[in-house]
Amino acid sequence: MNSTVRDVIAIRFIAVVVVAFATQTGFCQQQPTVGETASRSSAQPDAEQTPSRSPVAAGPLRVQRDNPRYFTDDSGKAVYLAGWNIWSNNQDGFGTGWEHGWGDSFDFNAYLDDLVVNNLNYIRLWLYETAKVEFPDGVGVYRGSTPDIPVPNPWQRTGPGVAADGGLKFDLTKYNQEYFDRVRSRVAAAGKRGIYVSVMLFEGFSIRSGTNEGHRSLPFHPFHAANNINGINGDPNEDGDGPELHSLSDPAITKLQEAYVRKVIDTLNDLDNVIYEIANESYGTAEWQYHMIRLVRAYEAQQPKQHPVLMSAAGAITNEHLEASPADAIAPARKGSREDYIVNPPATDGKHVVIADTDHMGWNRFRNDKAKGRAWAWKNFTRGYNASLLIVIPDKAGWNEARRALGDTRSLATRINLVAMTPRNDLASSEYCLADAGKAYLVYLPSGGNASVDLSAASGELAVEWLNPSTGKSQRAKAVYGGVRRDFKASFGGDAVLYIHANRED
Repeated sequence: MNSTVRDVIAIRFIAVVVVAFATQTGFCQQQPTVGETASRSSAQPDAEQTPSRSPVAAGPLRVQRDNPRYFTDDSGKAVYLAGWNIWSNNQDGFGTGWEHGWGDSFDFNAYLDDLVVNNLNYIRLWLYETAKVEFPDGVGVYRGSTPDIPVPNPWQRTGPGVAADGGLKFDLTKYNQEYFDRVRSRVAAAGKRGIYVSVMLFEGFSIRSGTNEGHRSLPFHPFHAANNINGINGDPNEDGDGPELHSLSDPAITKLQEAYVRKVIDTLNDLDNVIYEIANESYGTAEWQYHMIRLVRAYEAQQPKQHPVLMSAAGAITNEHLEASPADAIAPARKGSREDYIVNPPATDGKHVVIADTDHMGWNRFRNDKAKGRAWAWKNFTRGYNASLLIVIPDKAGWNEARRALGDTRSLATRINLVAMTPRNDLASSEYCLADAGKAYLVYLPSGGNASVDLSAASGELAVEWLNPSTGKSQRAKAVYGGVRRDFKASFGGDAVLYIHANRED
């Protein structure tokens, strides 16, 4: 990304937790802006200046048995994932035709710096399967006429013959080692910073070219008949769209995809900070994704380490498909007002780890609205979600605020006993409450003001703390006794976080 763009992405990280905790963790220290961290060389970051954090704990993630809303590692503690991502964080030239201005070559080290200073620990590492994306007429969000040229691609371009984009045709039995080396180096670099990586195996928009899409991807896909030397045809009905590529309809295609997935696993298996995401917003079948989930499980069962698998909604994949899936984690899509994960996310039920990813639920809905961006982070946290924010354009107030708020939620998550905390809408008048009834209650008040909290299960004295999400200031209030429902009132305006807990926190 160019220096001008980097400099405008600046955000100062402000604490939301209590002062004692902030002092202990360095949470309230003045942080460098993204522009400041990004100005260093992406190839060789300065060890003395680059923000640092301990590597991920030993052992791959697995679903926490006692509270399956979260992952855990060898520590047994709940691992709450929160982070942000952008399309171009893996392949160069991916997303430059979209109105986001990140530049042709993404500065991955600066990106990791930003995650660290904002106290975040999760990214999606994107893959665009196609070799080129065209944007006819600048439709919708596709503002530019310049095509995307995502490189490197997983498959080798050997020829003979010329593909639709003017390059050599692909040999789908041979891999481009540059791609796999890049993925490994970026996942390893993230792990050293304490960041988990959802590695995208396939991508739904790469197989589309419908007239309503505003872009053309399928004609340049390696599995399109015009672009490979293997006789593979990803558009057998020649309708210009490729959902067949993400289905089990052609055994030859499936066999090649299976070999590619095994190659990715061979590349990453020894790393602990890996999650495998089958596909972003696929327009194929759920059965194909289930097949790939089972493939990852079966192949990794023969390997030294086993990693969790994520399945995402949107495209042709519904939330019902996710709920029925064998995936460890799911990322649902907005489903009208009943399941609006921006405004009123339903409480998680503990059947899967659930990641609230704005990419699937209206990524543009609060880009300039700081209050709504901050509320999205806290609402999803207090309803039992992990969270992932898609930031498409730098320096948008709502996205900056949401990013900061996610770091605040993660800091608080490391303080509380998250394994014991579950969504309890019934215990707080605001209906946003994580609780270990009798021991700890974390309540979000989207409109601030008063809150009534049912402390019937608690006995003895309870500490009370108010956290102001918009300013980072916190204050202790007068202690209360449990055994009854009690009313509380914030001393500041705007949204508020109330934390009530036994004086001793285990």
